[in-house]
Amino acid sequence: MKLSGEKSLTKSFVPELVLDYIELTKPGITLLVLASMAIGFLLGTAGSVDFLLLFHAVIGTVLIAGGTAAHNQYIERDLDKLMLRTSKRPLPMSRISARHGLVFSLTLIFAGLFYLMFTVNWIAALVSALTAISYLAIYTPMKRVNFSNVLIGAVPGALPPVGGWAAATGSIAEPGVWLLFAIVFLWQVPHVVSIAWLCNEDYTRAGFKMLPNNDVSGIKAAVVSIICLLLLIPVSILFYTLGYNGMIFLISSLILGVGFLYYGIKFLKEREKSTAKKLMFASIFYLPLVWIFILIDVLV
Repeated sequence: MKLSGEKSLTKSFVPELVLDYIELTKPGITLLVLASMAIGFLLGTAGSVDFLLLFHAVIGTVLIAGGTAAHNQYIERDLDKLMLRTSKRPLPMSRISARHGLVFSLTLIFAGLFYLMFTVNWIAALVSALTAISYLAIYTPMKRVNFSNVLIGAVPGALPPVGGWAAATGSIAEPGVWLLFAIVFLWQVPHVVSIAWLCNEDYTRAGFKMLPNNDVSGIKAAVVSIICLLLLIPVSILFYTLGYNGMIFLISSLILGVGFLYYGIKFLKEREKSTAKKLMFASIFYLPLVWIFILIDVLV
């Protein structure tokens, strides 16, 4: 009986360990990064799509994004123990050792960088390297300093479409690529602010300063969010005006932008968890829908 139990334990242990390593890569965030990169690639492609090149860009992006997410968890493993939403992650729970987490994350990052360099181009690899470095070396430590980390963190969050454009064209000189950057940057600020408002107790417990100091009412966070939401609308119009997308994108992005702004205004008026939650859900729907309409416009 004991031997049989040990065998069953071994059999169940392997897939659970694999799932823990997959959890380290934050699959949901990695998928969003991948989608943003693919949109940048498709818009940067002039004429027919090079699907082999896109395949290589996908592989490199998945490796770097997953590795960056895993290394972030390695850096913050002790802080994650203090927060309810992260305390059950593999590293805080010691399901994966810190050493193994470090080796795993760095292996993914460097494998992805070299893969992009040799199968795509060095500019795409450079953009990905800047994404990982700015996220891990600047944004991650700044989370414990002050509210500016939200704006700093929006930079690496907005670089995936730039990387996709670079993968397709070998250049990041076109205005269109920076308009894509602006869309993701401006989207990310109210997205993060709404989550920070909902998880403020958790973040405070770990020493993260995701909301402004001495801003009990939340007015500063709400105003910053509104500014970004207002800027999203002219950026979308400019994207259409410069000929990067058609009428389908223009109409849909304006509707989505106005809807997103509506929930931002509600949060500004009533800074409560209920309005923050609505703003968060609006942000969750906004970016994927914008990408879908961009894709429809490209394909039609």
